[in-house]
Amino acid sequence: MFLSNLFDNPERAARLIEIAQSSFLPLVKGAFTYTLSLTVISFVLGLILAILTALARISGVKVLQGIARFYVSIIRGTPLLVQLFIIFYGMPSIGITIDPFPSAIIGFSLNVGAYCSEIVRAAILSIPKGQWEAAYSIGMSYPQALLRIILPQAARVSVPPLSNSFISLVKDTSLAASILVAEMFRKAQEIAARTFEPLLVYIEAALIYWIICMFLSFLQDKLEHRLDRYVSK
Repeated sequence: MFLSNLFDNPERAARLIEIAQSSFLPLVKGAFTYTLSLTVISFVLGLILAILTALARISGVKVLQGIARFYVSIIRGTPLLVQLFIIFYGMPSIGITIDPFPSAIIGFSLNVGAYCSEIVRAAILSIPKGQWEAAYSIGMSYPQALLRIILPQAARVSVPPLSNSFISLVKDTSLAASILVAEMFRKAQEIAARTFEPLLVYIEAALIYWIICMFLSFLQDKLEHRLDRYVSK
């Protein structure tokens, strides 16, 4: 029906082409300026938080285990959109006002940290205990064994699921539009409201998201193949 209407109305078809062309650069600019930068910053901070949380979970300190479990439970048990709203719209009620972009970084970093902590923890626990014993036998301390022996091996194991989390985060950043971050989806909303062509603009935004994710998936495959070269067959 949509395509048949375009063939029957060449003027509207020409207008849609013009809108698609004029909206492409603003959408791409929003993707590179905010979407990708928000993804990278949030993922790096979240990964640091994930490692610390995973180490707390496997430590023998009950207090640290309890704090880590509570943090993971509350983040995984509540919607990401609600978390963003609490940070951006809720915190001002207690006198804490944070700008949209930092609010999004905090929200996404906390979310990534909780979910990726389970990936990191599982990767660490997958390393045979003999690796720990071998490290201790040559005089390494716990931190030395962790940094030099365990974490490098766990990193290789965790690459595929962490890569998937990174790609998912690219798409999740569209939720930042709800707290006024001018990322790609927010730009799409503004263009759709101005042109009254939401279907065209949102399809164009979806295609850009898809291209970005396809490129990241290609890089993920290359990285996994490279890491497989260091695995004994």
